[in-house]
Amino acid sequence: MSTELFTEEASLEAIEASLQQHKQFFKSGVTRPLQYRKDLLEKFSTVIKNHETEIISALKKDLNKSDMEAYTTEIGILLEEIRFVLKNIDEWAEPKKMKTAKTHIGSKAYTVPEPYGVTLIIAPWNYPIQLALAPVIGAIAAGNTAIIKPSELTPTTSALLAQMINTHFDPRQLFVIEGGVETTQNLLKQGFDYIFFTGSVPVGKVVMEAAAKQLIPVTLELGGKSPCIVDETADIPLAAKRIAFGKVTNAGQTCIAPDYLFIHKSKKDEFITEFKKTVIEFYGTEPLKSDKFGRIVNERHFNRLTSYLEDGEILLGGNVDPASLKIEPTLMEPRDFSVPVMQDEIFGPVFPVIEYEDLDEVIEFVTGRPKPLALYLFTENPITEEKINGSISYGGGCVNDTLMHIVTPYLPFGGVGESGIGNYHGESSFSTFSHYKSILKQTTKFDMSFRYPSGRFGLQIIKKLLK
Repeated sequence: MSTELFTEEASLEAIEASLQQHKQFFKSGVTRPLQYRKDLLEKFSTVIKNHETEIISALKKDLNKSDMEAYTTEIGILLEEIRFVLKNIDEWAEPKKMKTAKTHIGSKAYTVPEPYGVTLIIAPWNYPIQLALAPVIGAIAAGNTAIIKPSELTPTTSALLAQMINTHFDPRQLFVIEGGVETTQNLLKQGFDYIFFTGSVPVGKVVMEAAAKQLIPVTLELGGKSPCIVDETADIPLAAKRIAFGKVTNAGQTCIAPDYLFIHKSKKDEFITEFKKTVIEFYGTEPLKSDKFGRIVNERHFNRLTSYLEDGEILLGGNVDPASLKIEPTLMEPRDFSVPVMQDEIFGPVFPVIEYEDLDEVIEFVTGRPKPLALYLFTENPITEEKINGSISYGGGCVNDTLMHIVTPYLPFGGVGESGIGNYHGESSFSTFSHYKSILKQTTKFDMSFRYPSGRFGLQIIKKLLK
């Protein structure tokens, strides 16, 4: 089943013309009033709701997502984000009073959030609706315009995004530009005011390099190998269900999916048994035939994932179907830590399982590698929880759950180190797309003569004030 389709590239001239339209539109000041932003967000929500059926159909065609998964992970999360932003935007947009120093007696200080201008949002293929439009919510809320580049690897969804946005919104405010690698390269040559990229670490480095040449600020939402740790106190049946949920949602093609599992030696066999029960509960005894189980995005990624099955002993699953590009939820014990499945970000339903006895060995392993985007710990021991969270740097995660930290708009989401730069969701989205301008308003009722070269005893007074 081939999904490699020819993608028509957007011309450089069209890209440049669109950018100039956005710059002129932003310069006009139309996007700055709060009421304009609120009205736009309300319309954004309505457009998403009105295209629910088409969105679910496109995701089914591109990734075989079930209706439940498509609505929960792509549509519902966006509608909740818009609702939350609309509820709080007035407070976020207000100037914030700041304290002043002793040397500034009589003055007032405050910060004002202002939009950057024209933003570029480059989206990935794994959640092609949510990860294209969630940053747009923040961009709109902060008063920016946005040009959106969806992934060419999910062509049906990409075309739907273009139709949804380009026919319902002013093209000077929001506009989708479709295309492949060449289109992205041409976009990165342009003088945007902000770039928001979600995707792989290698491409993230390319984006950051291009942005650096023009000193364009960036947010990079990347990935990496996110560990899952299950200690001897964990509720294994519940842990297995929640870990399976995190690993097999979207067939494992999730940037924050558990990438590999460290499980206490005493609980390994029970975990495998419970994981198997969960897979059967989710998808039946033949997951490859289940309409609820997603497929791999294309043949290249399917072949990459099936090659990992040679990297150790299969403990559960391991069956594949090239015709449907499906791979069973698979537990495997890696031969050693040098095999590809333990080096690469897996991004699929293959799950390496490693037993441990000493928690310090787990910490040593995780901290010896690039900082992960997520970490999941299953324990009933608060000392273990404190030790893991106090020893390992990671973007975000859960204790006794997986994935769910991304769903709440109250928590910022983002990576650290190689797993990303910056964060978003809720107020963090507004902050990400805002520059906080610092303003000092000085009194004219009196003047501090000691600050001037001609002032008497200036140095002595300054020394007392600036101790």
